[in-house]
Formats: sequence, structure tokens, C-alpha cells
Amino acid sequence: MDFIGKRIYFLTVSMVLSVIAVVILFVPGLNLGIDFASGTSITYKFEGGDPGLSSIRNALEKSGHGNAVIQKSGTDEYFVRTTDLGDTGKDVIDEKLREIQDVKLITLATTSVGKSVADDTVKNAVIAVSVAVLFVMLYIMYAFRSVPESYKYAVAAILALVHDIVIVLGIFTILGIVVGSEVNSIFIVGILTTIGYSVNDTIVIFDRVRENVSLAPNRAFRANVNISINESITRSLGTSVTTLTVILAILLFGGVSLRDFLYVLLSGVIVGTYSSIFIAAQILVAWDSRGILFWRRKI
Repeated sequence: MDFIGKRIYFLTVSMVLSVIAVVILFVPGLNLGIDFASGTSITYKFEGGDPGLSSIRNALEKSGHGNAVIQKSGTDEYFVRTTDLGDTGKDVIDEKLREIQDVKLITLATTSVGKSVADDTVKNAVIAVSVAVLFVMLYIMYAFRSVPESYKYAVAAILALVHDIVIVLGIFTILGIVVGSEVNSIFIVGILTTIGYSVNDTIVIFDRVRENVSLAPNRAFRANVNISINESITRSLGTSVTTLTVILAILLFGGVSLRDFLYVLLSGVIVGTYSSIFIAAQILVAWDSRGILFWRRKI
């Protein structure tokens, strides 16, 4: 299949999706958890019956927290997230919830994060992702150091990586609206995992490109890249399908606590596989102005 000949379509689709993702990130924006936005989250269990979402909402409105986020997390369990309650705010909420008749209120978990801690978490998350991207770029330049202009391979991989992160963030924004997924510390772990997976897939294809150019230095560079993609696509798709099968199994049968992390991995694996095959190599060919980026000698 002539992947390179169709690169304009692949790049256009990716550009459109990236623009949509960026717009979604600003309006309505990510659903930030208390790790990033500060506040208090409480998980309640109601013994004796399910009071219903409307009853819980009314109780929270009476306690002065009408804007709280309420999610049902089990048969008779509810997750509540609101502003920082301080030392006594939770007692007020508990009092109003206990007024719901015929149910016994049990607090399963309570987490509070102050504004300064949330700001530090945001800063550390940005630093972690930035350092990961930097080291990925340096690693690719080192791995392809025998190739002239090895920075082009690093930049192509990083552009594909940025593409992956932006689209995953856009997908997660939609999930935040649909199923209430939150951006928290475990989300950052998922993003870093996505970075590693995407780069690994990209390097496999780039390495194959290097081998084919070494074996046929007089063949057009775009032809060598296209051959490399065709030779690597079965391996890439096989690895991705296997990984997705495991993620889906955990998502279907695992606990709710891992749900958001698995959503990140699921979308990251899909987008990362796409970008490795249809974006990174295409950028490399589009950037090449001489037809060959390697010396005409065996590497």
C-alpha cells in the first residue's frame, strides 16, 4: 500500500482533529480533579436504600454547596466533589444528608487538597511531561547519531507525540462531559505511559527506515519509508491489538478507581499507533528535500 502517496490525507485528518481537540480544551475545558483544582471529595455509602441523585442534590444545596459535582459510583454509593470544606464544612453536609429518611450515612473516603498543593501538582505535572518529551528527543538523536541531521527524526517523533497528547486531552475532555472523567495524578501517569508507547512504536518504524536506506541507498527516500511502513505495520498493529485487549479486559472487569487511567491508555494506544504509522514517517518525508537523509554508505 502506498502510505506516503496518501500522506496529505493523513496529515489533514490529524490537523483537523488536533484543531478540534485544542478548541475543546478551551471550551468547555478539562474536568479537573481536586489534585489540580483544589477542593474536597467525599465518597458516601447509604445503607437502607438508594436516596437518589435529586435528594442528595437538594441536601447539598441546603448546605450551601449547590455547585458540587455528584456522581453515582455504586448501587448505593455516591462521589461528591466540592470546594475546600475546611474543618467543619463536611459536618454541615453530613447533617443535611442525614435528614434523608430511611437511610444510614457512611463516609467511605474523604480527600482534601488546598490551593497551594493543587498549584504545585499542576507545576510538577507540566515539568514531568516536559522532561519526558525532552529526554525522548535526546534519546532519538543519540540512537540515530550515525545519521546526518538526526535531529529531524527526533523532531518528527516529538511532533507526532504532541499530536498524540493533544488528541488524548481532547478525548478526555469529552469523556469528562459524558462520564465525568477527571484529570488527576493518575491521569498524568497515563499520559507518560502514552508517551513511552507512542515513541516506542515510532522508533520501530524509523529504525526500519534506516535499515532499508542502508540496503538501498539509491532508491528514493519516500519509497524506502513506504516499504518500511508496510514491513512494520503488521507488528505495530499486532502489538496494539494485544495491548488494547488487555486494557479493555481490565476496563470491563476491573474496579472503578482505574477507569480514568484506562481511558487514557486506551485512547493513547489507538492514537499513538495511528501517529507512528501515518504521521511521524509522513512528517519525515515531507521534511526531506534531497530525497535521502542518510549518507550513501552502509550504516
